[in-house]
Amino acid sequence: MARLADYFVLVAFGPHPRGSGEGQGQILQRFPEKDWEDNPFPQGIELFCQPSGWQLCPERNPPTFFVAVLTDINSERHYCACLTFWEPVEPTQEELCARDATERDEEADEGGPGALPPPTPGQLFAPKTLVLVSRLDHVEVFRNSLGLIYTIHVEGLNVGLENVVGNLLTCVIPLAGGSQRTISLGAGDRQVIQTPLTDSLPISRCSVALLFRQLGITNVLSLFCAALTEHKVLFLSRSYQRLSDACRGLLALLFPLRYSFTYVPILPAQLLEVLSTPTPFIIGVNAAFQAEAQELLDVIVADLDGGTVTVPECVHIPPLPEPLQSQTHSILSMVLDPELELADLAFPPPTTSISSLKMQDKELRAVFLRLFAQLLQGYRWCLHMVRIHPEPVIRFHKAAFLGQRGLVEDDFLMKVLEGMAFAGFVSERGVPYRPTDLFDELVAHDVARMRADENHPQRVLRHVKELAEQLYKNENPYPAVAMHKLQRPGEASHLRRAPRPFPRLDEGTVQWIVDQAAAKMQGAPPAVKAEKRTTVPSGPPMTAIVERSGGLHGTSARRLEVVRNCISYVFEGKMLEAKKLLPAVLRALKGRAARRCLAQELRLHVQQNRAVLDHQQFDFVVRMMNCCLQDCTSLDEHGIAAALLPLVTAFCRKLSPGVTQFAYSCVQEHVVWSTPQFWEAMFYGDVQTHIRALYLEPAEDRDPFSVGEAPVQEDERSALDVASEQRRLWPTLSREKQQELVQKEESTVFSQAIHYANRMSYLLLPLDSSKSRLLRERAGLGELESASNSLVTNSMAGSMAESYDTESGFEDAETCDVAGAVVRFINRFVDKVCTESGVTSDHLKGLHVMVPDIVQMHIETLEAVHRESKRLPPIQKPKLLRPRLLPGEECVLDGLRVYLLPDGREEGAGGPGGGPALLPAEGAVFLTTYRVIFTGMPTDPLVGEQVVVRSFPVAALTKEKRISVQTPVDQLLQDGLQLRSCTFQLLKMAFDEEVGSDSAELFRKQLHKLRYPPDVRGTFALSLGSAHTPGRPPRAKDKGPSFRTLSRNLVKNAKKTIGRQYVTRKKYNPPSWEHRGQPPPEDQEDEISVSEELEPSTLTPSSALKPSDRMTMSSLVERACCRDYQRLGLGTLSSSLSRAKSEPFRISPVNRMYAICRSYPGLLIVPQSVQDNALQRVSRCYRQNRFPVVCWRSGRSKAVLLRSGGLHGKGVVGLFKAQNAPSPGQSQADSSSLEQEKYLQAVVSSMPRYADASGRNTLSGFSSAHMGSHGKWGSVRASGRSGGLSTDVGSRLAGVGPPQANGAPPEPGFLRPQRAALYIIGDKAQLKGVRPDPLQQWELVPIEVFEARQVKASFKKLLKACVPGCPATEPSPASFLRSLEDSEWLIQIHKLLQVSVLVVELLDSGSSVLVSLEDGWDITTQVVSLVQLLSDPFYRTLEGFRLLVEKEWLSFGHRFSHRGAHTLAGQSSGFTPVFLQFLDCVHQIHLQFPMEFEFSPFYLKFLGYHHVSRRFRTFLLDSDYERIELGLLYEEKGDRRAPQACRSVWEYVERLSKRTPVFYNYMYAPEDAEVLRPYSNVSNLKVWDFYTEETLAEGPPYDWELAQGPPEPPEEERPDGGAPQSRRRVVWPCYDSRPRAQPDAISRLLEEMQRLETELGRPPERWKDAWDRVKAAQRLEGRPDGRGTPSSLLVSSVPHHRRSLGVYLQEGPVGSTLSLSLDSDQSSGSTASSSRQAARRSTSTLYSQFQTAESENRSYEGTLYKKGAFMKPWKARWFVLDKTKHQLRYYDHRADTECKGVIDLAEVEAVAPGTPAMGAPKTVDEKAFFDVKTTRRVYNFCAQDVPSAQQWVDQIQSCLSDA
Repeated sequence: MARLADYFVLVAFGPHPRGSGEGQGQILQRFPEKDWEDNPFPQGIELFCQPSGWQLCPERNPPTFFVAVLTDINSERHYCACLTFWEPVEPTQEELCARDATERDEEADEGGPGALPPPTPGQLFAPKTLVLVSRLDHVEVFRNSLGLIYTIHVEGLNVGLENVVGNLLTCVIPLAGGSQRTISLGAGDRQVIQTPLTDSLPISRCSVALLFRQLGITNVLSLFCAALTEHKVLFLSRSYQRLSDACRGLLALLFPLRYSFTYVPILPAQLLEVLSTPTPFIIGVNAAFQAEAQELLDVIVADLDGGTVTVPECVHIPPLPEPLQSQTHSILSMVLDPELELADLAFPPPTTSISSLKMQDKELRAVFLRLFAQLLQGYRWCLHMVRIHPEPVIRFHKAAFLGQRGLVEDDFLMKVLEGMAFAGFVSERGVPYRPTDLFDELVAHDVARMRADENHPQRVLRHVKELAEQLYKNENPYPAVAMHKLQRPGEASHLRRAPRPFPRLDEGTVQWIVDQAAAKMQGAPPAVKAEKRTTVPSGPPMTAIVERSGGLHGTSARRLEVVRNCISYVFEGKMLEAKKLLPAVLRALKGRAARRCLAQELRLHVQQNRAVLDHQQFDFVVRMMNCCLQDCTSLDEHGIAAALLPLVTAFCRKLSPGVTQFAYSCVQEHVVWSTPQFWEAMFYGDVQTHIRALYLEPAEDRDPFSVGEAPVQEDERSALDVASEQRRLWPTLSREKQQELVQKEESTVFSQAIHYANRMSYLLLPLDSSKSRLLRERAGLGELESASNSLVTNSMAGSMAESYDTESGFEDAETCDVAGAVVRFINRFVDKVCTESGVTSDHLKGLHVMVPDIVQMHIETLEAVHRESKRLPPIQKPKLLRPRLLPGEECVLDGLRVYLLPDGREEGAGGPGGGPALLPAEGAVFLTTYRVIFTGMPTDPLVGEQVVVRSFPVAALTKEKRISVQTPVDQLLQDGLQLRSCTFQLLKMAFDEEVGSDSAELFRKQLHKLRYPPDVRGTFALSLGSAHTPGRPPRAKDKGPSFRTLSRNLVKNAKKTIGRQYVTRKKYNPPSWEHRGQPPPEDQEDEISVSEELEPSTLTPSSALKPSDRMTMSSLVERACCRDYQRLGLGTLSSSLSRAKSEPFRISPVNRMYAICRSYPGLLIVPQSVQDNALQRVSRCYRQNRFPVVCWRSGRSKAVLLRSGGLHGKGVVGLFKAQNAPSPGQSQADSSSLEQEKYLQAVVSSMPRYADASGRNTLSGFSSAHMGSHGKWGSVRASGRSGGLSTDVGSRLAGVGPPQANGAPPEPGFLRPQRAALYIIGDKAQLKGVRPDPLQQWELVPIEVFEARQVKASFKKLLKACVPGCPATEPSPASFLRSLEDSEWLIQIHKLLQVSVLVVELLDSGSSVLVSLEDGWDITTQVVSLVQLLSDPFYRTLEGFRLLVEKEWLSFGHRFSHRGAHTLAGQSSGFTPVFLQFLDCVHQIHLQFPMEFEFSPFYLKFLGYHHVSRRFRTFLLDSDYERIELGLLYEEKGDRRAPQACRSVWEYVERLSKRTPVFYNYMYAPEDAEVLRPYSNVSNLKVWDFYTEETLAEGPPYDWELAQGPPEPPEEERPDGGAPQSRRRVVWPCYDSRPRAQPDAISRLLEEMQRLETELGRPPERWKDAWDRVKAAQRLEGRPDGRGTPSSLLVSSVPHHRRSLGVYLQEGPVGSTLSLSLDSDQSSGSTASSSRQAARRSTSTLYSQFQTAESENRSYEGTLYKKGAFMKPWKARWFVLDKTKHQLRYYDHRADTECKGVIDLAEVEAVAPGTPAMGAPKTVDEKAFFDVKTTRRVYNFCAQDVPSAQQWVDQIQSCLSDA
């Protein structure tokens, strides 16, 4: 029973003490005046009566009522019901107020807070409040009672107010139990009070329903989650009653959890600063104070009047876990809007019954009740009974609960379980013996039903309605009886003038009534309603959620079988069997079921007393345990660590008599052991087991091991059942018995605490405690430990750790450091668990004394173990495989044992590409002066003994980072390194435990030193050979003559070299160049003339030069690429104009001292008309002084290609904006730009100005309308096969004339009278605001280019895409393609090709082009080189490509050292693969035109690898100037003393080419003067296999000496290092080198020939000679039109755009076949007929390529007369029509085998009757003549008679139509 009301208070308006505008509340009277003993008077009531502040009012307001809630210090809630009415201000107050008001006016004038206009007498009303304070929540009763008192006062009823108040204060009602009381306050009134059935269920009336109405489902759900996850929630409304209802509703939803933070439904204005409290709260505030609420950053604001919930950005409310979130949402919408389900029905039911608001309220609550039952199902199985007597102590095993639910990652549930509300829930509801309520029933019995109903909305709704009924019944047990009888004031009674103010009540009377009642109560017996207590039902145990890791590690019985078998093999001593199964077991142990199975199996063996193992068994068991534990999180939610804990202290091995090593010393590496929460959960679990055993009969206690296990069997009573029984019996026990039980429990807990102190010391103290090696990752120890320096690392049982050499001085200090950390950790643990489990303070003190002793004793034991374990023979590790080294390569660091881990490429790890799991592999990493090399064997013994090699040049290292990884075999956490190289290799290594951290650090330092030598002389290529004599000075003085001498002799030697025929140096002689459309020799003589008049400065005698220096000079001239200029017919070496005025260009030695431009070569091609002294001034306008020089001239159109740096001065005709020019005087600057203008003018005028009639040399007028027109505009067209350079290529370029499909010139309609002679390709940013040249002599083409840093960034992403570094979560081709696209690498390739094709097109059409981008050494070089490669077939030979690279990349100063970060100075700039990008472009062109290149794709990869490897000197340094300074340029030619080491990459290629055709392309069959125009769309580009392929058998195949494989017996030896032919061999992708294991047919035949010749004892012929002989034998006599054809096996007349589609020579998967692939896409511009023709043509080509001329395909044959070429007679020939090959061949006579000529039918346009021409056979009829018209010429034929002529025509026609 309880008092209905504790206090009645009358509060009135009083002036503010400080005289401010607002008043304050004053308590006029309170009853009773003395505080109740059990309930003191709450403070601050006067603030809560008027939450917005006490203010006077100009008119009488109607009375208001609301209930405020105050919470006292004991968290008791007091409900303050406030009824406020207004009374006229009394005169005394009025005077005060008048005074106040004047003050306020003054304030208002000064901007102060004014409240009301000055009052006039009789107008103001003051509030007065009647307050009822109660601990019960009966709002309606309070409303009625206060209303009654107010009515009596207003209506002047004849009832004593004192009696009413006295009766109210003495009214007593029951708390709960569903009783019904009728009360009367003595004023003829009657009220019926119903008490709820159970006290624990909250009373909500309609508040929940109203809350949903005001805010909607989503908003209420987010408020619900916010309140549960302890966020701050603020309600705003203008109505106080609504605020308190909303808060009450939110609290009702949280049931069965109780909200335990600040809860203030109505917060007074004076207390608004409470909102900035750091703790969570639920508070309601009047909407008038909204502005204050907006300043709060972390408060969720719910506006009840506006229906919005505002969540600040910094607050994240975790949603309910799916599927609960969506299920709850849909049920709520069914309850709130039942018509939603019927809205779409064709025949909706007539009416739907909508529940009353009160009922709807209960239905909504029922939904949330179900939600909690689903969230918390099975929670009782995770309770630990720590103590039963004297009071139950219960702990919740959070990790096990989350693990069973499979919700470890769920943010919401995690936060709820960690929250205060849940802690309260456990302590309140965990008790096993107590009254139960609706929730207990629901969570125990209805969970299965809820799961079954999930997919049946109607059944769910039915369940909700049933629950709602129960909730409703709880609130309204007697719904029928609700008869209240009360007087109410009349309408508008508040406006009537009240007879008098509310009277002062007589305290005495009221007190007397209260005392009377108290006396009566004392006499009456206490009406205690016995609570019905029962054992709380636990419900069904949690069925573990099915393993969520998917099918890969499903709990298949097969896996568990493997685990069981392996363990039984270990214990039976069948070690080989166990070893075979081990990898499979380690894979299976990723699954939870397999880990549980392992723990159970091992436990059985412990129980059978088989815990003492031999060394091998011990290793196996430890390895499996480590594998199990490595996936345990710090929480151990699946109880794996808990199950293994008893086992690691059981399994052991005898090291020597009296010394035993237990398994725990080898499994300490795991983070779970240093997590305090894990130890607490384990401790409580064990305590529960022992407490339960204490009360069970001994017979019942069968299973002492049920520690974190699945729940015990049905027939055994759980600890909760035992506890419930004991609590029931407790009151019946005698005092002594009670004391005894308490003592027993306490000592049980105490003994467990000692046991755990021991266990923790076992797992936390490292075996070698002399090292302070507590695991770095041990969060628990680290966080709790402020001085974390002592916790450096903790590697596994340091049985092999001899590499440490500690000084004895430090040992003691460090030992105590480790010991100290462990002691502190254990003490914290002991403190926490013992105080929670009620251990006496004496016992606790004893424990604190004991812990250091335990730790010290354990350390001593471990010392012996450590000493003995070191004596063990080390485990047999595989022998280290020494790598093969290059001549001159030396080992810097000998092998460190490491594991090579998979790097994200699936192939090596046995991915979908098939093949075995080669990685992870165990072996060693070696560091040499040239490479980082890993050699080893796969750890998976089933793969076989394959040697795995992965290496890369030290110079290619781009990123090195330390990682911490698990070793694949022992599953230990080890330090590792991840090394990434720009040759697309990645070494992800975990160091073996025997490798000390200092060795690993030394490795890193040495690697860094080799990667970034302080000077370029330290690189491998330069230090090679001098490595043995470190004392030698860097360069002998006489090696490099001074610059002075050089410049003197430069010119002379140039003349000599040019004078000599360049053919003399075999090396540079282009193969069979004579057949290739070069200008005739007499032309050459003419064009390349060397002038005799030299500048005075060069005429010094050269006698001082030694012979070697002369060679040097000639080599310099050769380096200056004079031979290439000679070939192109460019330039004379002269500055005077006397000799050859006709020659437009000359070779100028102006830069011979490298004075004008450091990065240019010594000799440059400039216009004949420009003097040398002018060049100095011109160079100032360009970045890095790189002024425009000629680098190539088209043999056909005579247009020239120039290159320069970007502009940075005032340029041509004031064209270019000044940027950062060096600031010479004004006049000088003007002269520079003038010189520059003159210079460009000279370039323009040096071009032959000619234009043929067809307008070949004019640029077509260019409108964007023509952009999409048809034609073969390589890649500048916006449609068709190029994605178009958008219109910013200048509005002019794309119309360079759309030529007709057959290659004719553009239609005259497009032409404009004139076109620019010179196009300047410049950077768009640089050429902004440019105005065109008025004379139209040059035009600017602004293009957007990417910068070097973009190349660098893109390459980084490309590396990551091709070699990810860590295995992908879901490996799929799409993820690779996505990351490839993100890298934008192919887009950059596309842009380069696009610009190059644009320049090719311009040059081809007769305009010269100047490429002037960035500094002129990156993109400019790329574009210029590609343009030459596309335009000039010479550069597509091996010789020509070398020359191209030497000329454009080396001589013109591409900064190889800077871009490759070769030295310490370049380290910060990082690796930028500009040259690699160029090679990728060449590779793309090679793919599209495989028959145009003499070199193979391997050659490009070879250069790609070695331009970064620093093995050769070729690609070192940034310019010729630097190479001369270091004396490199001549060593290549002179100084042949060290033949074994090639210093130049070209020399190496040349040597290797003599031995093997690896660089040669068998399909080489070039067209005459073919200009290539490749497709450049990204869709046409392929990822270069250089980036993705890998050969693990031998490492990268680009160091040919290393890739040859071990030598085999001579009789079986094969040159490619493959296996002997007699043996079968498996070829694995990713392991073997496919080209070497399965060479293509031609290579195989050449090898076979060499082998046979060797067998015959003849010296083997060189492969090239053999190949040339075969080609000569295969060569056809010639084409019908009599042009010479290049010698080739693959004769082809396919025109350009078909050939670009590529005929590939592929290695077939089995044996080696020649297979053809022909892409069939056509250029979009071609018409139907041309595509038909092209198709025909291509088929004929295919046959002619791969069948010899003699093959007998004769469809029709006979004799015909054929007229010879012009002025030749008619001859009778034997003709063969071959339908298969689609050609007409002719022979001298029938028996002749050598074909004299071929007419390709693909070129035939028409067959028509002919007329007899001069010299035709006379006897033949006119009608026997017929003509065959081809695209090249017309053939005249004559048959013997008319029928045979007709037959021939028909046959040819049918052959054409068949095609």
